[in-house]
Amino acid sequence: MALHHGARLRSRAAPLLAVVVLAVLALVSLLRNRNHTAAQRKILLDPSFTPRLPRQGALSLSLARRNALPPRNAARFPSLPDGHLKVVLYVHNRPRYLRLVVDSLSRVDGIGEALLVVSHDGYFPEMDEIVKGIAFCQVKQIFAPYSPHLFPDSFPGVAPGDCRDKDRAAEKRCRGEPDQYGNHRSPRIVSLKHHWWWMMNTVWDGLEETRDFDGHILFIEEDHYIFPNAYRNVQLLVDLKPKKCPQCYAVNLAPSDVKAKGEGWESMVAEKMGNIGYAFNRTVWRKIHAKAKQFCDFDEYNWDITMWATVYPSFEAPVYSLRGPRRSAAHFGKCGLHQGQDSSSVCVDNGAGAVELDAIDKVPNIKADWPVHIIRKQPGYQAGFKGWGGWGDRRDRELCLSFAYMYHVKDTLSVVEKLPPSGTLSMVVPMLQGEVPFFAADEESSSVGALLIP
Repeated sequence: MALHHGARLRSRAAPLLAVVVLAVLALVSLLRNRNHTAAQRKILLDPSFTPRLPRQGALSLSLARRNALPPRNAARFPSLPDGHLKVVLYVHNRPRYLRLVVDSLSRVDGIGEALLVVSHDGYFPEMDEIVKGIAFCQVKQIFAPYSPHLFPDSFPGVAPGDCRDKDRAAEKRCRGEPDQYGNHRSPRIVSLKHHWWWMMNTVWDGLEETRDFDGHILFIEEDHYIFPNAYRNVQLLVDLKPKKCPQCYAVNLAPSDVKAKGEGWESMVAEKMGNIGYAFNRTVWRKIHAKAKQFCDFDEYNWDITMWATVYPSFEAPVYSLRGPRRSAAHFGKCGLHQGQDSSSVCVDNGAGAVELDAIDKVPNIKADWPVHIIRKQPGYQAGFKGWGGWGDRRDRELCLSFAYMYHVKDTLSVVEKLPPSGTLSMVVPMLQGEVPFFAADEESSSVGALLIP
């Protein structure tokens, strides 16, 4: 009888014990996830730097208000499924190219699941109208409110008294520091790097729709033709990356060599991160953001060359990106972003016939059981390259660094900064409020004397 009673007690206790064990495992998993999320969201800020943003005019302010509008087409696409991608398309003023890219996106399998964020460098009505016509997914438009194109008579445009070309400031009594080759800033050129950096900070840390998103975000440009299989291939690569290439920082839609179509192997490829259709998550963004000063101080007006020559090498490990053996996006056209449509330097190219697709480009063509081929040595820009210049002016470097701070401080304070040799520049400075900052105790952040804000 006693044995029978003991057996009954054990049989009753077993389910309770299982519940307790499961609860403990769930709690441990929750704590690990919370710690991981907290690590993803640590922000490194230099306490000695005061962020400054230009005083906005009417157009800049109106565009900033548009940035707060909700995505369009939400009624047509009311819910975004688990595992969906955020896609960011950054554009300047090449409407012929943009029409091609939008048409290619409309043919992408799964695009209706995505949130498409279109980031404009300045305001150009024709570009705006093209984006307003997108009906195949949710669309969020944002406009860089501090684009040089919005400031025709003041910094970051051309301000009265600014040095030009190879002017000598002391002789001309003009304002500005030249780059390493003796050339003064050109707003049309510096806008490339400013827009990309503003966009990255805004997408990851500013927009309501993306600032709490920790997954991969796909970035494409207005001269990237997107293949029908691109969305599904990126989803596959993101799912496979932790197991197949845990050392990979990102995934890419195309080889780093913009002219290459891929190897056609039955294997995935890990190589240096390219600038065509690249996607990474918040953990990688935090590593990039922590290198804001290196990014902003490097005398190079191209964002991608800046990353290859300074930021990625500072990670002290190869920055691999995982991709398929065939491209799912292609660079097309001959007009660079800085050529644009200004009257002084018009580049005419409609991009017609730029890309030919095979049947295999229209369906997912990456297999989970494929191995990964690592390309360890590649040509191109690397650590030690000194830059092409165009980025020597102190004001550009400070504005760039201010973009890294603008979403991590609250409230604003107007400040007037005197700039030699004459004149003043009105700035708006966001000031910190709310969470109390503290000096980090960990080795990485204390070594740079940074503020750590969770």
